Amino acid sequence: MKKENLRKCDEGREKAPITDVLSRLGDKWSMCTVIMLADHGILRFNELHQMIEPISQKMLTVTLKTLESDGLVTRKMYAEIPPKVEYSLTPLGETLVPHLITLYDWANANMPAIKASRSRFQR
Repeated sequence: MKKENLRKCDEGREKAPITDVLSRLGDKWSMCTVIMLADHGILRFNELHQMIEPISQKMLTVTLKTLESDGLVTRKMYAEIPPKVEYSLTPLGETLVPHLITLYDWANANMPAIKASRSRFQR
């Protein structure tokens, strides 16, 4: 393969979107949040918080704001007392789900081999 045809990950975020996307979705909670919304549809904050335990309320708030700023999650607030807020995936967020599920399934299928390799490496 010619060098100019290689996928690039070592350029700045502007030239290598994968670096930017992975830095946002590769944190501890973002993928899990997207998968929970994909599995359950519209969820309120406390429902999400219970499903993604042991995430703190603050970290869930930060995660949801980040996903919302990237256009993957939508937040709908109702003018009620007490306030009612619901979260769901946007159409863009839904396009991400099959890729996350593939990665999730791959990790589950290969975790025993990965753990064995780590154990061998540490010896």
